[in-house]
Amino acid sequence: MGYRNMQECVADLEKRGMLIRVDHPLDPYLEIGAVQRRVCARKGPALLFTRPAGCHFPMLGNLFGTLERTRFIFRDTIETIRRLVELKINPALLLKKPSDILKLPFSAINLFPLTLRNAPVLECRTTLSALPRLVSWPEDGGAFITLPQIYTESPSTPGYGSSNLGMYRIQISGNSYLTDKQAGIHYQIQRGIGVHHAEAVARGESLRVNVFVGGSPSMTLAAVMPLPEGMPELSFAGLLGGRRIRMTRPGGAMLPVAAEADFCICGVINPSKTLPEGPFGDHLGYYSLRHDFPFMEVEAVYHRRDAIWPFTTVGRPPQEDTAFGEFIHELTAPLIPSVIPGVKEVHAVDAAGVHPLLLAIASERYTPYLPERKPQELLTIANALLGEGQLSLAKYLFIAASEDAPPLFARNVEEFLIHIIERVDWQRDIHFQTATTIDTLDYSGNGLNQGSKAIIAAAGPSRRRVATVIVPGMEYPEGFGEARVALPGVIALKGPVSSQKRGESDPLLDEFCRFYETRNFFDGFPLVVICDDPAFVASRLDNFLWVTFTRSNPSTDVYGVKSEIRGKHWGCGGALVIDARKKPFHAPVLENDPEVERRIDALGVKGGALYGLV
Repeated sequence: MGYRNMQECVADLEKRGMLIRVDHPLDPYLEIGAVQRRVCARKGPALLFTRPAGCHFPMLGNLFGTLERTRFIFRDTIETIRRLVELKINPALLLKKPSDILKLPFSAINLFPLTLRNAPVLECRTTLSALPRLVSWPEDGGAFITLPQIYTESPSTPGYGSSNLGMYRIQISGNSYLTDKQAGIHYQIQRGIGVHHAEAVARGESLRVNVFVGGSPSMTLAAVMPLPEGMPELSFAGLLGGRRIRMTRPGGAMLPVAAEADFCICGVINPSKTLPEGPFGDHLGYYSLRHDFPFMEVEAVYHRRDAIWPFTTVGRPPQEDTAFGEFIHELTAPLIPSVIPGVKEVHAVDAAGVHPLLLAIASERYTPYLPERKPQELLTIANALLGEGQLSLAKYLFIAASEDAPPLFARNVEEFLIHIIERVDWQRDIHFQTATTIDTLDYSGNGLNQGSKAIIAAAGPSRRRVATVIVPGMEYPEGFGEARVALPGVIALKGPVSSQKRGESDPLLDEFCRFYETRNFFDGFPLVVICDDPAFVASRLDNFLWVTFTRSNPSTDVYGVKSEIRGKHWGCGGALVIDARKKPFHAPVLENDPEVERRIDALGVKGGALYGLV
């Protein structure tokens, strides 16, 4: 049976040596977040900060910091979820293997929330300013709730069946928010709360919203699950938690509240008013900047007597949310082929910030009678992937034919990219969507939520041998220089400091490509990445992925040697060139505060309060 609340989870993890109490006073302003990131990087234990400065609520960090600990927390119900996933794929299993499905009818009751009259979460009341004021990065615009569960219901058809539980960051101080009365809600496109907000706007009504913090760990995970439309997150949380989710009502017209939550902030979102929100150090490794977003008028803040404040800090991957993603992939990966026929595997690459780079393996069966296989069905499937939920936010989609290399796995990123590079025909196999939506947090495009996409589809036998050594005597056009091999077949090459304007291409890159039209220095290197620091990009696969795909916008930053347009189709006869330099309009990179790092270093020496942790 899963944990009812965070208190049970913390006690169990501590008993098993999987959680450490940090009794030394640390500041939620930069210090606690920096410690959590360090411990997460070392795959260390969960951390209970018992004496956060300026607050009497203990703070819980790194709870899901490793995949192994996440599996342990949900150990009692993982197999039930897997069996349900199998039924979704093939309901005939119910008849073929009844002994393996016997537990499912007993688990099904957990789909339905249970309403209580009284609840621990309503025991006490407080204010926003009394909550832990976590600031993770130096340029953050205020304090944020980083593991919130935001609960809304459809204004037109209220009830659990039309509810949404999502994780959208909440800003509780800073900017122009009225102290204790207003909190910013930053939700990205393709999120369930947006549907409910749109309904409220159409009806001219405020949208009632509750923000839960803590409670059953299954609620936190359910809030980030990409569930099929029509399946309430409360139902999934019940299945994953091994018990029905307890809900209660504070009274009046308020929404239901998670009874076992540690905290609940109740309020309403005005149908059309916004306030500036941010900046915030985000999971792409950059700040998301200040923009106008909805905000809630806070009516009440409740908490249980023994409340614990769970939090995380995000930044350039891998971070704690990486383990979230790995666990979610384990649960949901078998569903993908049932949603989009022909798909064998998809992998949103965490090291590239998740949405900037999507890899896929699929079938190519359209013309099996022809001697040469080329991308046809792959393109149909690629368009289907880019129309499916959060996969639609992918900026670069590389898709390979499963028939070409049956042992190929998309999660083996380097092997997969080399497979594509060996087979791709740049004159035929790159396809653009030049003006579309991209991830809200991606600043490489033409504006907030605005950018482009590229599909790179490869099928058939290898057409080239990729090189691993640069030709001696490499020549460079003026302003360019220093080339390193980033991957077999891929060169990272230093470019001049970019002065490019948003939404425009750089003529210098066109000149660069013309320079190499009559020079064969890129033989064996069909992909060239222009960057600011080739040594950094080439030093690790993760660096290559992060720089290349977070700092480029396909429609403005992809060039080609011997490029041409046939009809409306762009392609190139030589190397493909991606401009991944930092642009003047890009968001700032996240950097630690040096003084905070020195303080943590001092606490980490032998005899220090954090010795052995950091």
